[in-house]
Amino acid sequence: MKRFLLVLPALALSACNPQPEGEPVVRTEFDGTVAPAEPTTQEPVEMVETDPASACQPDEFEGVSLTHCIADPDSHTIRTALAPSSGENFGTIEAWAVGKNESAIAFVMNGGMFGDDLKPIGYYVEEAERLEELNRGDGDGNFYLKPNGVFFGTNGSWRIDDTETFLRTVGTRPQFGTQSGPMLVLDGDMHPEFQDNGPSRQIRNGVGIDGEGRAHFVISNDAISFGQFARYFRDELETANALYLDGNISSLWHPASGRMDSRRVGPLIVVEKK
Repeated sequence: MKRFLLVLPALALSACNPQPEGEPVVRTEFDGTVAPAEPTTQEPVEMVETDPASACQPDEFEGVSLTHCIADPDSHTIRTALAPSSGENFGTIEAWAVGKNESAIAFVMNGGMFGDDLKPIGYYVEEAERLEELNRGDGDGNFYLKPNGVFFGTNGSWRIDDTETFLRTVGTRPQFGTQSGPMLVLDGDMHPEFQDNGPSRQIRNGVGIDGEGRAHFVISNDAISFGQFARYFRDELETANALYLDGNISSLWHPASGRMDSRRVGPLIVVEKK
């Protein structure tokens, strides 16, 4: 049976107290400097390749190991959730997963940037309730590299729009929505600030929508540049629009393979079987 390595960082969190209020977490910058939200010490974990029918499969692009998960409107539903801000293992997918019906979960991935209080720093809708408004402000860090965007949907119709397009064209509140940035691919073109293979490399994750309306979620198992990551969505997955979700803390729960990453996260995207 084919095996591959996933890289998981060590995580040290208080088990009792929530994170204090604070400024938005700033992570990788495009000039290659890094201000990580979590320790970057990483240990390899051996994982077994999953059944070919599983939603998540290993892939490789330009020598970088990836995990590629597909949400199909015919087979899956999507909703958002927030990682617990208190309790044992707070701020992790593992803490959120306690008591959930594992057999109903296709996969869960972190879904957008957040502050030190673990709350989203941009637009966030959960079960048609808007908990955070659209963030059109300027600032430091990846979230504010314009254009950024919103991943959102109702029932089986899922979309990614850049923030300004979303503001102009979306008049009805979706069932779920999460804002992040930057856009990786916009109308078939890579983000204009990306180099083909720049110096900034991190574990990263993102989401793109293909021509059939399927959502492609990708998390890198090795450090990857923004340019490489965007080209994978554009050229391999043929997603006209793709959104960066986060880096360094990127996490996945995939019950079929037993993978449960333990990095600190905030917003979550939950993909469930119909």
